[in-house]
Amino acid sequence: MSIQPAPGPPTQTPLEIEATPFGDSALMLKASEGTAEERQAGSRRLRELVFNLQPHGLLDVVAGVDSVLVEFDCLAVSHAQIAQTIRLAAAGTGPAGGLAAADAGRAAELFVIPVVVSDAFSPDLPEVAAELGISPEAVLDILQNSELSINLLASAMAPMMGTIPFPGQVSRCREPRTNVDPGSVMVAGTSAIIQPFPGPSGWKVIGRTPLTVCDIREDPATSYTPGDRVRFRVIPENEWEALEGQFLRPASAPAAPAAPAAATAGGTTDADR
Repeated sequence: MSIQPAPGPPTQTPLEIEATPFGDSALMLKASEGTAEERQAGSRRLRELVFNLQPHGLLDVVAGVDSVLVEFDCLAVSHAQIAQTIRLAAAGTGPAGGLAAADAGRAAELFVIPVVVSDAFSPDLPEVAAELGISPEAVLDILQNSELSINLLASAMAPMMGTIPFPGQVSRCREPRTNVDPGSVMVAGTSAIIQPFPGPSGWKVIGRTPLTVCDIREDPATSYTPGDRVRFRVIPENEWEALEGQFLRPASAPAAPAAPAAATAGGTTDADR
């Protein structure tokens, strides 16, 4: 009688790393294989790996949507040396414990974010629809029916998400706005982002959430991290007031036993905690 071994847990696909010199003191790292989403996820894993590894000579790490820029002291280490150190670590033969260790952190959370669409909150929606060759309603349907990944935290902790399955790429504004209101939901390319604080932006605004996505009075200031998942849900404008200013929390956050009555849009907010 033969005894078959019990199946083990699923294993991560080995990551093929593309390392390209970027000037004399930086290296651009990318996952070289897979779909766009797999390459973006690979870049997130690489970023965590480099943070954990802290290779000799490291000066800074700059996250991109599907890349990681590693800046280093070129008097202390070469492109080839730091690339080899990272490749060995990714393969699990270095001190950082490999990509498995980078994956072993906090489990991904799901956020359901209410969005109000109106003439005032969605000034670029008609232009985005025309550019894609579909109706504004179809743009919103695609957004609502997609589950996006937070690829990185951009300026001011803004969650940058992808990939929206639009039928094409959305261009940026010809002239960037000098001030965009907080909570604005914006798109460019096949990515989305939420403006946490007032500030300039060249992304196209198609809606606004009444929730506060970043609050320095909270610890941490945001409840999301790269790798978390996001769904958007369009809500009636008359629900804005009940949700305005509430801190965005994951859908799995426990509900409060006696919260005041408030309209919610699927995501857990301060009102239903």
